[in-house]
Amino acid sequence: MEAYFSIAVAFAAGAGVLVAWIVSKKRYVSRLLTDAQERARGVLESACAEAEQIKKTKVLEGKDELFSLRLDQERRTREARRDLSHWEQRLRQKEIFLEKKDEKLLRRERDLEALERRAAERERSTEEQERRARELLEEHKRQLQQVSGLTVEEAKKTLVRSLENEARHDAALLCKRIEEEAKESAGSEAKRIIAIAIQRCAAQHTAETTVSTVSLPSDEMKGRIIGREGRNIRALEQATGVDLIIDDTPEAVLVSAYDPVRREIARLAIQRLVQDGRIHPARIEEVVAQVSQELDQKALEEGEAAAFELGIHDLHGDLLKLLGRLKYRTSYGQNVLAHSVEVGYLAGVMAEELRVNADVARRGGLLHDVGKALTHEVEGSHLDLGVALARKCGVSEEVIHAMESHHLDVDFHSVEAMLVQAADAISASRPGARRDVLESYVRRLEKLEAIADSFVGVSKAYAVQAGRELRILVESDKLSDEDVFWLTKDITKKIQNEVHYPGQIKVTVIRETRVVDYAK
Repeated sequence: MEAYFSIAVAFAAGAGVLVAWIVSKKRYVSRLLTDAQERARGVLESACAEAEQIKKTKVLEGKDELFSLRLDQERRTREARRDLSHWEQRLRQKEIFLEKKDEKLLRRERDLEALERRAAERERSTEEQERRARELLEEHKRQLQQVSGLTVEEAKKTLVRSLENEARHDAALLCKRIEEEAKESAGSEAKRIIAIAIQRCAAQHTAETTVSTVSLPSDEMKGRIIGREGRNIRALEQATGVDLIIDDTPEAVLVSAYDPVRREIARLAIQRLVQDGRIHPARIEEVVAQVSQELDQKALEEGEAAAFELGIHDLHGDLLKLLGRLKYRTSYGQNVLAHSVEVGYLAGVMAEELRVNADVARRGGLLHDVGKALTHEVEGSHLDLGVALARKCGVSEEVIHAMESHHLDVDFHSVEAMLVQAADAISASRPGARRDVLESYVRRLEKLEAIADSFVGVSKAYAVQAGRELRILVESDKLSDEDVFWLTKDITKKIQNEVHYPGQIKVTVIRETRVVDYAK
């Protein structure tokens, strides 16, 4: 029983605690709800106040913006009115100008109508005068035919012949006067420029042949060069591509070849073998290979030196190597490398005197014969080979044109190209520069004299100064002074068309009258 009572008491106590907790919880929730409502009212009031403030601010901003827009609109309206007033003023001015122009056009139209009336009257008067003039001319012609006994066509031909002879006479005198004036003004200047170029070019040249001589310390060395059963000399000829001539010449061996580079390789190889003393086929091949490499390097150095002498520092290595190989080539006895340097120097000096591109002239003169280093290895003329190589090595078209036109195969398009051609002719034709074959000189002289003798009125012709001048004596009773002038022109043209020659040929025609009488 006590147990049930304890349980009831405990249950009643738990129920009392639960009721007390529920009451306290309800009070707490009530307080929270009251606080929340108060905060909500505060936030709502604050939001209403802030919204009111924002509303007032936006209203003020709108009023300001509206005021600004109104001011901007007023400003634009004023500007538009000002522009409109300006255009109205210009239109009024144009209207005034057009009115004045209309008045001028009306006056001009009236003047033109008056002029047309006067022109029509003059035209009628002129036609009447022309008709009268034609009638008088016909009457005059009939009278002339009756007096002279010639028809109109015969008279025209006679007049034309007379005018033609007179015109030829005047033309000959005019051409002669112009040529004399040109010679006086241009001849001295051209001579001065060429003289300056030649005077400043102090080049030395040596003549070479197709045979080189190698000195030996003794005749015993000839046997060692020949070798047992001739194997050494065969190895030398096979490795170098030359012909070795071992004859009775004391202490000397002759190296014969048309290729000067091969000849130089053979000469240097023999000298080195003689100094070394070991002469057998294997050693010969080794020395020839070494000399070939050294000669290539030496050719490059020679090309660089030639370019440096002319102030050219950016040429391609292949061009420099081929330039150096020109040192071992000759043309009519003239060293090609020295000739190329001389042509470049002469062309550059003349270009500087004439105030044109001296660099293009120097480069064209230096490279104009570079193809000659390849003519024995590659098929083609030295001009085509040189131009192709220059284009491959990036040479400018101005320089290439100066190269390809130096033999007059291509028309000149620049002053520099003309200077290169002139410098090439000067270098090749100066006394002592080249050794031509005597027969070519004789044939040239005979050809010049035959051309002169083929013209009517020529009594004698002499080619002098090694073919640089042609002196012609004419018969004075067959040719007049004017005929002599045209005869000189005709002979010069025929020489230019039929004879190949370096430089220029002076044609001098002499006409003199000799009167001979005898006192008896």
